[in-house]
Amino acid sequence: MKAIVVTDQSAGTAGMTLVERPEPEPAINDVVVQIHASGFVPTEMEWPSTWTDRAGRDRTPSIPGHELAGVVTALGYGTTGLSVGQRVFGLADWHRDGTLAEYVAIEARNLAPLPGDVDFTTGASLPISGLTAWQGLFQHGRLQAGQTVLAHGAAGAVGTMVTQLAREAGAYVIGTGRATDRKKALDFGAHEFIDLKNDTLEDVGSVDLVFDVIGGDIQKRSAALIKTGGTLVSIVGPVEARPAAGLAVDFVVEADRAELGEIMHRVRDGRLRTNIDIVSPLDDAVTALNPTERRKGKTIIRVHP
Repeated sequence: MKAIVVTDQSAGTAGMTLVERPEPEPAINDVVVQIHASGFVPTEMEWPSTWTDRAGRDRTPSIPGHELAGVVTALGYGTTGLSVGQRVFGLADWHRDGTLAEYVAIEARNLAPLPGDVDFTTGASLPISGLTAWQGLFQHGRLQAGQTVLAHGAAGAVGTMVTQLAREAGAYVIGTGRATDRKKALDFGAHEFIDLKNDTLEDVGSVDLVFDVIGGDIQKRSAALIKTGGTLVSIVGPVEARPAAGLAVDFVVEADRAELGEIMHRVRDGRLRTNIDIVSPLDDAVTALNPTERRKGKTIIRVHP
């Protein structure tokens, strides 16, 4: 099968190559999925799991990519809940070969059914962005109606999901980003927008929840805005600044079939829009994943038509 592989951590995405690899075999409780579309997060090149297994042993050449939408082609021993020929989408294990390939072996529990009226490109764009927003807001941030959310990177792949889900839950959403992001952030549902370069962040006043995708000085300044009992939720590693009278949580997104179902339900009824910037075929993936301009949403790789 065709697959994108990486072998050199220092080279990052520039070290990607398109090669032939053996098709994967399903382990116990696995399925094999023929991938129709795959999502990719550039920070994968910085994750230890891209380069080593759980025991710390080198596992290169490894196949990156963890978001997928496709069709089940084989079942491993003991696998239940899915069937051959079924359309699925989901989130692949961090420490196993990923989804920038024609096939992937993946635990069945990491997948959810992909309805026939949702295309594969949309399905592949949802798992990381959607689950990150869902888990950060509701599981870790314990968001309630009437609260105020400060959503950094509100025009990005994760930020647009955070904005939409928070607003649907009855929160007041203040988005942040660059000046050029204002229109998009408001279009995705932010009530107001802060240009982090030209506006004063502290002018937003106090907030109940900060969803941080930036870190550094912005995280420290944001922590000071959190109300008593509020929460700073970070996806950029260990929290450097904590609210004076609240919680600080950093987390890594996890696959969850039920939550994928909740996200898909909202996509189908129009409450949730995905944020896709570029769609490229697998043969051109190396170029697409090494952009010369700032991406404004997800890059999706189309593997099978």
